[in-house]
This record gives sequence, structure tokens and C-alpha cells, in this order.
Amino acid sequence: MKIRTAALMFILLVSGCNADQRSPLESSFYNGAGDKIGTATLKEMPEGVQVKVKVEGLDPGPHAIHVHEFSKCKGPDFISAGNHFNPDSKQHGLMNAEGAHAGDLPNIEADSSGMAQAELMLSDATLKDSQKSLLRKEGTSLVIHSGVDDGLTQPAGNSGERIACAKITLDADQNETSDPTEPMEKQKKSK
Repeated sequence: MKIRTAALMFILLVSGCNADQRSPLESSFYNGAGDKIGTATLKEMPEGVQVKVKVEGLDPGPHAIHVHEFSKCKGPDFISAGNHFNPDSKQHGLMNAEGAHAGDLPNIEADSSGMAQAELMLSDATLKDSQKSLLRKEGTSLVIHSGVDDGLTQPAGNSGERIACAKITLDADQNETSDPTEPMEKQKKSK
């Protein structure tokens, strides 16, 4: 009995460590020219995956943001990221009665200076091992579009071109040392 209890405790400890290594997870957004324009921080929460976005250099106004199926962010068009993350084969759109994709998110709003900050929730995704994991296979990506997602139109809400991409992988930012949206003094100290 003691051996079974010890084995169960070990399994729980190891699986808890696995979740700790995956959350929070930080990644950088790059534009089509390859410039770092911001960050995304993903955190496992009881209600899903929290996504904190901080980017600059966008046109003022609303922009669609979605999780895409591959962790490939090859500019300038980011087509390499594939389609929306959609493990349940649903229709696109947060307002669609037959949707939404697991990777559909509310629009983000860039202010007059082109800065956008948002805290979003992916309620149908996880960072843990499962079919709905954003880290399954080689991972996924977050893609920002040039326009607004209308919440209904197939396959991507009529949201325009893909203008920025961030890989969602365990090692996405291993070599990153600065955030372009922070004051220059702070960036210099981190190098």
C-alpha cells in the first residue's frame, strides 16, 4: 500500500512540474519585416489560457488576433502559421452559433500611437498535454491581422492580412532579452 501511495505521489509531483514548466509562457511578436514589436504572455488558468498581449507599431484601431495551427512565423505574410487552431472542427467566429474555433479571440485595439495592450482568454484551450493544447506537436502561433474580425465570416472573420506573428512553443523566447515596448533604459539594463 505504501509503495502505491508513493508512486501516486511521484506521478502527481511530476505532472505538476510539467504544468509549471509550461506556464507562464512568453513569446515575442514580429512584424513582416522581422522586427520585434511586442510580447505575448500565456498562462494556464482554471478557466482556460490567459493571453496578455502588448504590441506597438500597429495602425490605430481594432485588429483581429487568433491562434493558428503551426508554430511557423515566416514573414512577410505568415501564411506558414496555417489555419486557425481548431481541434474540434467548429465554424469560425465568437458570434457564430456553430463556432467558435478554439483559437478565436476578441479583437485588440491599437491606440493613436499604434500601441495595443489586452488581456484575453482562450476558454477552450490549455498548455497541458491534450488535444486542445497550444503546445501539441511543435506548438502553435498567435497572429495579428490588419483588420477587425467580424466574428462570423468564414474562415477568418474577414480580418485582412496577417501582419504580426508570435510562436507558442516552450522555447520561443530562450534568446530574447528585451521588449521593444519598454523604455530604452530598461532594455539597456537587460542586455
